[in-house]
Amino acid sequence: MKSLFLFITSIGLIGCAPPQAKSSTDGNQLGPIATQFKSNGNQLIHAAMTDTAGFERLTELCDTFGPRFSGSENLEKSIDWILEEMKADGLDNVHGVDVMVPKWVRGNESAQMVAPYQKKLAMLGLGGSIATPTKGITADVMVVSSYEDLEARASEAKGKIVLFNVPFTNYGQTVQYRSGGAIAAAKASAVASLIRSVGPFSMNTPHTGNSRYEEGVKKIPHAAITVEDAAMIARMYERGDKVTIQLNMEARTEPDALSRNVMAEIKGSEFPDEVIVLGGHIDSWDVGQGAMDDGGGCVAAWQAVKLMKDLGIHPKRTVRVVLWTNEENGLRGGNAYRDAHMDELKDHILAMESDAGVFKPQGFGFSGSDEALKMLQDIGTLLYPIDSGIITKGGGGADIGPIMREGVPGMGLRVEGSKYFWYHHTDADTMDKLDRDEFNRCVATMAVMAYVVADMDERLPR
Repeated sequence: MKSLFLFITSIGLIGCAPPQAKSSTDGNQLGPIATQFKSNGNQLIHAAMTDTAGFERLTELCDTFGPRFSGSENLEKSIDWILEEMKADGLDNVHGVDVMVPKWVRGNESAQMVAPYQKKLAMLGLGGSIATPTKGITADVMVVSSYEDLEARASEAKGKIVLFNVPFTNYGQTVQYRSGGAIAAAKASAVASLIRSVGPFSMNTPHTGNSRYEEGVKKIPHAAITVEDAAMIARMYERGDKVTIQLNMEARTEPDALSRNVMAEIKGSEFPDEVIVLGGHIDSWDVGQGAMDDGGGCVAAWQAVKLMKDLGIHPKRTVRVVLWTNEENGLRGGNAYRDAHMDELKDHILAMESDAGVFKPQGFGFSGSDEALKMLQDIGTLLYPIDSGIITKGGGGADIGPIMREGVPGMGLRVEGSKYFWYHHTDADTMDKLDRDEFNRCVATMAVMAYVVADMDERLPR
């Protein structure tokens, strides 16, 4: 409570004068755009920072429906609930938009080391993987440290289970073994492939995620084991021990299923056809609760728009919250939104996405014109009191990627994400990892940015 009191005091919301403006170099000087919107901006920040309903709503979503994988009953029931809640909030134009999504079903699965001793291995099949034969696959393990290592020793891989023991450096570099490992291993005549989970820290928590196959290359089962077990097996292998694993997977791909993008708005008072869109993806993987990835981002964007409605703040342009479906294993929701709104994208002023967890926000990464960047950096000065006003060049998100490629300026919420990949795509992506104050700061940050861009006289330039 003390930190909240100090925050509220700092922006003059309980009768105390705000601090004297200093030079822009120390982060306290409002820009000319921000000055114009200071009153409503501070109202939004105060409302977000003292709110309990948004975090409670996120908790209810996660606890009631659990993981929300594409094609699952959990996802569709959660969407039904969200639509009813948005209508109860009094938002405009609340509806779902049908999207056909892929349906991959994990089924029962297990992995066990049978030599040099018996040990159950925590594992998760990777999205899109095929099943093992009914009796499973039992084979010796070949450990490699990279694609180049596998290529150099390809003659050793025939009939083996290839384990890519690649330590996490960053997501972009390390995830390639999750997405393409089965292809490389199959080309070397392996019977299955395993990866060291894509994450920097583990408490015996395997990480799932999407993978792919290549036409003309034999499909083999593909799964992730924990950081601990991958490192242990690698040590054994380097000592010359023969490591044998039994792998059983029932994974299957069923026909596409019907899902929905979720949409709600505050209709613009003067330029209703000009749209600021913000949101996250409502689907998650089939483990954990999808609290960070991306229930938190969805509810934070939703709450940002709800607070505008609750405060009677009615911007000139339409503010639209979209909860996209099927980001995790297909991006069908983002592509469907682009296709449905292709003729309207010239009037999409800004797209904003939160898909990096709802940890303490720092600001946004923005992709657009330099002129627009300067205007957004001006708006960002409104957020200096909560340390989330830094706007940098380069950013966006997977779901807004399709419309960004059509010319819509885009931005992604930047957070202090040092622990994000501890929990990403695991059973540990649960509500207890989230903090209400940090969540509320994300709500405030998105609310202020979306509101000002929607209400300022000038369109954000492309």
